[in-house]
Amino acid sequence: MKRYLILGAGFQGRACAYDMLRSHGVGRVTLADSSAESLASARRFLKKTAKGRAVFKRLNVASPSAVKAAAEGVDAIVSCVPYFLNLPLAKAAIEAKVHFVDLGGSTDIVRRELALHRKAVAAGVCILPDNGLGPGMISTLAVHAMSMLDRTDEVRIYDGGLPQKPVPPLNYLLTFSEHGLINEYAGTAVALVDGKVVKRPALSELETFDLPPLGRVEAGHAAGGLSTLAESCAGRVKTMYNKFLRFPGHIPAMEAMRDLGYFDQTPVEVRKGVKVVPRELSAKLFRRRFHRPGEGDLVVIHSVVRGVKDGRRTEVVHDLVDRADRRAGLTAMMRTTAFPASIVAQMAAAGKIRPGAWTVEAGVPPEAFIAEARKRGFRLRWKVRTLR
Repeated sequence: MKRYLILGAGFQGRACAYDMLRSHGVGRVTLADSSAESLASARRFLKKTAKGRAVFKRLNVASPSAVKAAAEGVDAIVSCVPYFLNLPLAKAAIEAKVHFVDLGGSTDIVRRELALHRKAVAAGVCILPDNGLGPGMISTLAVHAMSMLDRTDEVRIYDGGLPQKPVPPLNYLLTFSEHGLINEYAGTAVALVDGKVVKRPALSELETFDLPPLGRVEAGHAAGGLSTLAESCAGRVKTMYNKFLRFPGHIPAMEAMRDLGYFDQTPVEVRKGVKVVPRELSAKLFRRRFHRPGEGDLVVIHSVVRGVKDGRRTEVVHDLVDRADRRAGLTAMMRTTAFPASIVAQMAAAGKIRPGAWTVEAGVPPEAFIAEARKRGFRLRWKVRTLR
């Protein structure tokens, strides 16, 4: 029976623990956090699932030495803490000879984790960053689609967390950190154009289309969603991008806020002696407007991959709509972000991923991942059709 250490007892950490405690072959799961309050809340959340196999540990998760000590006897670590902690934690995992999985958040940091490849191989462990929703599952599904083609020309990935019941005029529901959301809206996305990596402002190049069963949706470039995938496919795939899905009206409003400076981090003097950081004010307003506890959310992935199969133009379309699990107290965003990390950590511990530091596209076996995702109730479907 494998043992796991999860760093961070927030929404994603406890959702990861929930999945592991319901998985075959998992022995003990230790959920660690520096906050006693977070641990107490997680303990209540996992009360029915734990059945004596969960340990709740007060730990300075920002301390690599403390994490290394806590990793003794553990098969894999999953990091559900802020992205800027992941590099030193990955190094600590290698020293402890323990597999390491994180949710990503910064492609620059991910590249530095990938540079640990030789050390990971020598230690006999896997370092697997970026294994959440996007980046993460969306990349694995794209790789699965590309594997069905002899040549891939286009990869268009759309995904987003949305309210089940949109509230006008902004039609959005906050299901994760408002600071993380603003980072995504204010950042820069990467894409492939004519096989070359290019940068695009987040939210730009708006598309509007009908997507069953949601109806009319809009999409704009997502900052950070592709992470390393575009670089990995440069020169082989002509067109690639990842765009947020939102209900109509949201993206233009966010673009307007960004252009007016509401996401800036330089203080603005609003009156003599009183300065306000626009981004901090926006975060407060986002929390007030978009955070509606108890309302159901959903997560959508819609990817369109086109190329050639047996000499014919062929299209592979993947679709997933996942809804909140009210009985378990899990939002759709928790399920689609934390469950992939849990799946990949369990694959690593079971020896299904070879030692080394791997991108999602190089390290995660798509078919095995999809099989595990379906066990967790993800209704993933795909269609393959020949194009005229």
